[in-house]
Amino acid sequence: MYTSRVSRTPVASELVTYAARLVRVVARASDSPASLRLLAQLEELGPVTVTELARADRTAQPTTSAALRGLEERGLVARQRHPADGRSSVITLTEAGRSELAAARNVHGKVVQALLEQRGVADDEVRTAVHVLKTLTTT
Repeated sequence: MYTSRVSRTPVASELVTYAARLVRVVARASDSPASLRLLAQLEELGPVTVTELARADRTAQPTTSAALRGLEERGLVARQRHPADGRSSVITLTEAGRSELAAARNVHGKVVQALLEQRGVADDEVRTAVHVLKTLTTT
């Protein structure tokens, strides 16, 4: 539980900055397609409409729709009629999409592992970092 009376804002800002930077470093090193972000969003959010997914991803709905068409053609997502609104669709992650996401995360893990080894980061520091990020991102 947070009990410090000292401002942690500068350190908290650095946490956000470096977490985002790590994501970009890993994406560049692993040549991850941007569409993986949508797969990860679907895994996190569960079945959603295109509008909800676009809002969560902070992209325009036409951009999200176009990306989803490509993912659907590859069998990574499925589109079903919305049960309450026949004009809308619900997007879900398929098993193939889950497998694609797991494979990408495996590659990402290898990239991070190599960085950790190069920089000599101790295992207990990694566990602490993971614990902090998990605590902050899990509802």
